[in-house]
Amino acid sequence: MKPMTYHLTLIMLTVYLGCAANPASAQTGYPTRPIRLLVGFAPGGGTDIVARILGHKLVDALRQQVVVDNRPGASQIIASELAATAAPDGYTIFMASAGFTINPAFYQKLPFDPIRDFSAITMVASAPNVLVIHPSIPARSVKDLVALARTKPGQLTYGSAGVGAPSHLSGVLFGALGQVEIVHVPYKGSGQVMIDLLSGQLQLSFPALSGAIPHIKTGKLIALGVTTRKRSALLPALPTIAESGMAAYEASSWFGVIGPAGMPKQVVLKLSEVINRILKDPDVRETLARQGADAVGGSPEDFAATISAEIAKWKKLVASARIKVE
Repeated sequence: MKPMTYHLTLIMLTVYLGCAANPASAQTGYPTRPIRLLVGFAPGGGTDIVARILGHKLVDALRQQVVVDNRPGASQIIASELAATAAPDGYTIFMASAGFTINPAFYQKLPFDPIRDFSAITMVASAPNVLVIHPSIPARSVKDLVALARTKPGQLTYGSAGVGAPSHLSGVLFGALGQVEIVHVPYKGSGQVMIDLLSGQLQLSFPALSGAIPHIKTGKLIALGVTTRKRSALLPALPTIAESGMAAYEASSWFGVIGPAGMPKQVVLKLSEVINRILKDPDVRETLARQGADAVGGSPEDFAATISAEIAKWKKLVASARIKVE
């Protein structure tokens, strides 16, 4: 081999091996093809709506097609596993929601590690649940309800969309922090919960704020507080449960984008930067607000810390309450 040819071949081989060893070096033009955005629920639900709001804007920002891929079932474990085992190249991402950090508290043998097998990208939005009671209940504040529950241990019932749902654990957290015994009644979805609450068969519940607002405004339900740290723009006069006497109380239905572990750092940062820019768009913020959600944003490190903290919180609460999935 001639010296010049030999050196050129060696240089090309070195560049090739460098790209193979460092996937980020091959991602400078990301994205160059469509992105799949996994959703662990059927079309039309809250997570799907947030994913489609974001996906639509990502198409414009990244100039690539973003395909929302609904893989419902098993409390989003199916979609989570697909995300965990996908190629870590940024072309498969996952719109996770609050249940992602609740599942480890109930399932000891998940087919993935919720921290080790994923790359946190950005939290997109947070939506409060709201503590509501039937008007027949003689309480008009969180403190009133706690005092009443202490005089009637095991007599007040609350419904939820099922064991492990945010509306369930919101009640468990309320009982633990308020040191009261309220009885959980699980349903197969939130629709029947609302029907029984409006009829007075249930005394209280922790539904999504967006779904409860029409009944609150007509006086068919009494709202005592939102479950998030901050008040909701939808009902700014309504206090949080935390500011109503339970300082440690916080529970929310959040939505955030994650991907498989091992994604090139520059791809994670690009997605995070683009998503944060989208979340500052007034139209996006208004669209999310109409769904009862607040735009969040933040760095991958912020979101990773939130995921770890949420997993630890729910594991501790579920273990102390000895809750099992039937």
